[in-house]
Amino acid sequence: MNSRNRKYGLLLVAAVAITAITATSQAYAQSISDGMDGYVKGTSGIYTGNPNECWFDDGEGNMMPCRIDTGDTAWILTASSLVLFMTPGVCFFYGGLTRSKNAVSTIGMTFVIIGLASMQWVAWGYTLAFGPNNEDTNMYMGALDYVGFNQVSNWAPLGSPGPCTDTWSAAYQMQVFHEDEICSQDWPGTVPHQLFAMFQMTFAIITPALIVGGLIDRMKFSALIIFILLWMTFVYDPVAHWVWGGGFIGNLDFDPDLSPSYGLDFAGGTVVHITSGFSALAAALVLGRRLGYGKVPMEPHNVPMVVLGASILWFGWFGFNAGSEVMVDGITVSAWTVTNTATGTAAITWLLMSWAHTGKPSIVGAATGAVAGLVAITPASGWVGPMAAFIIGVAAGTICYGCVSFKNARKWDDALDVW
Repeated sequence: MNSRNRKYGLLLVAAVAITAITATSQAYAQSISDGMDGYVKGTSGIYTGNPNECWFDDGEGNMMPCRIDTGDTAWILTASSLVLFMTPGVCFFYGGLTRSKNAVSTIGMTFVIIGLASMQWVAWGYTLAFGPNNEDTNMYMGALDYVGFNQVSNWAPLGSPGPCTDTWSAAYQMQVFHEDEICSQDWPGTVPHQLFAMFQMTFAIITPALIVGGLIDRMKFSALIIFILLWMTFVYDPVAHWVWGGGFIGNLDFDPDLSPSYGLDFAGGTVVHITSGFSALAAALVLGRRLGYGKVPMEPHNVPMVVLGASILWFGWFGFNAGSEVMVDGITVSAWTVTNTATGTAAITWLLMSWAHTGKPSIVGAATGAVAGLVAITPASGWVGPMAAFIIGVAAGTICYGCVSFKNARKWDDALDVW
């Protein structure tokens, strides 16, 4: 068997294995062993038996899901769609920045990651990132309870049941509920568990897509497929668990005299941008420079495509940052405001820096600066105000422009400046 047939054979085996895992877990998810009939009264929903979800007995032997907030649910559905739309934005942004001969392959590689990451996340990625912390070892990796979205309800939220009037979200939003309703007492307790999982999937999709910018013209398509699946499993999923899934970084108490003093990453500065940026740099250093690097022109071939991609990213990033509150409140509004402020400031800062450096303004520089501002505000978007966003935008435009110059001086061939 030649190497090409071996590759196709491995891909077929992987596809069959993923299908089998998903089918098995789906069948397992339908079997209820706690004596309940498994069906939610008045719906077609299935009681998952997940102790981490918010279910309650209605007194007649029926397990009912706790109340969800329809406004929050509608917003997270919208935010999930916005973040998913960001990956096509990356396709256009990267496709315009490359040379014309690499444009189609770059767009294709980025687009295919949407399908790969979607499969991986449902099959085993979500459980590695957000699986229950059943023991101390789960501070580093989630338990396997959610393989194939087993026990991930599309009706019930996460959390423990209790009176709606006593919930943190009710007090924070000053919402009025009926006294006899049951709500989740924990975060994120106002949207279905499955919606939360799919919102997190959109982050898992765009993160490996960002790495493609450091691999341009140096990695085969077949190698990319294997690399992305391995990278998501052994890099993204564990780091997401460390920071967001109840792992050790999210629980680090840096200064007991301050409250809170834990590891804070509101929308993915560590999970998304540090992992993808340094992975792209590492890949570029390991793979070496492109043929002709430093000898032939490698300028962006399509400026309108670059601007279109950056604009889609700017638009989608509102779901990325404002959606990370996983509810609609004042923090959601603030995150939207500071995201736009930092992005605009960084775009103008980069434009002015390149103008002063080269003697002419650069629209590609403005688009790149906007993306730098989006990245910089991400981890702090839920914690800072508009004036702090100005400072972050100026810092992002200045520092990132300097880092690109430093990278070029070192002759690191991170083709599209992902790092």
